[in-house]
Order: sequence, then structure tokens, then C-alpha cells
Amino acid sequence: MADKDKKVKKKKAKEDAPAEEAPAAAAPAGDRQSSRGSRKAKRTGSNVFSMFSQKQVAEFKEAFQLMDHDKDGIIGKNDLRATFDSLGRLASEKELDEMVGEASGPINFTQLLTLFANRMSGGSDEDDVVINAFKTFDEEGKIDSERLRHALMTWGDKFSADEVDEAYDQMDIDDKGYIDTTKLIAMLTASAEEEEGGEAA
Repeated sequence: MADKDKKVKKKKAKEDAPAEEAPAAAAPAGDRQSSRGSRKAKRTGSNVFSMFSQKQVAEFKEAFQLMDHDKDGIIGKNDLRATFDSLGRLASEKELDEMVGEASGPINFTQLLTLFANRMSGGSDEDDVVINAFKTFDEEGKIDSERLRHALMTWGDKFSADEVDEAYDQMDIDDKGYIDTTKLIAMLTASAEEEEGGEAA
């Protein structure tokens, strides 16, 4: 019986010892007193929220909730289809697949913000798209402004006549109605810093 009591006491001593060591090991982390919110931020590994104002995040959240028709926290192909249907537009399977495929994973709210952030931040790919688009109108370094006007008002996201006029006010158009392609591309692909530097000079 005495041997059994000794074993129980040894077992209890072993159980108590790690419990005493654990608070000591946790003490350095306790010195930081990190909040629960900061631990969440570390887990997501994303600072995409810092790219938008609180108002913008709230608006994106509202839009996300409107698009998440099945209310599962993920925007899938069926959610996108329902969103387009509610807007009176039919989307093809290919369009829906391309939209869902833009995300690196399931489109939860953080992923949606990341997609918007990537679109808004611009980048070399977008510059390449702009350059290639305007080079299709290029004729020996010049773009026919009337041909470009027609294209802007006819295809894709159609511009109104006022929008084209407003854009043309920013461009150098010669007496014959031609736009210098190089200057136009430079103006459209310039970063905000380059534009500010150009205005200061």
C-alpha cells in the first residue's frame, strides 16, 4: 500500500511540475500583452484592411453580403450568377469561371478586399494592357482622335460624349486631329509621384 501511495505522489509531482514550468515559459509572451485582435491579424497574414478607409471597408462588406446569396461567407460561381441575374444581366459559364479564377482561393471577404486592392494598386500588367490597347490604334506614332472617340463610345464600357471630351481636354491633339501615341501612353501610365514631379517642374 505504501508503494502505491508513493507512485501516486510521484505522479502528482510530475503533473504539477510541468504546470509550474508552463507559466514561466508563457511569461515572456505575457509581457507583450498582445490583444486578441492583433493575434487575429497575425493569423491572417494580411494587411489589406490598412489599404482602405473604414468607410470603404464597410461599403465592401455591404457589397459582399449582397453578393453572398447563400450566406455561407464565400462568394462562389452560383453567388455571382445570382448577383448578375438580380442586375438583369446573364453571365456565361466562361465569364463566371474567369471571375472565380481570379482569386487564389475561395472568395471570402478578405480575399475580395485583396482582389480590389490588387486592381486599385495598378501594376506593370495593367500598364502593359494600356500600352497594348492604345498601340492597336497607333499609326506611325499617332492616333486618329475620331477613330479613338468612336471606339470609346461604341465598345466595352462605353464612354459618353462628355466623358470623351473631358479626356481629350487632357491630351495634346494636333491640328489634323491626331494624338501623339507616346505622350498619351506616358500620361496614362505615369505614377502619381511622376505626375506630381512633372507639375512641380
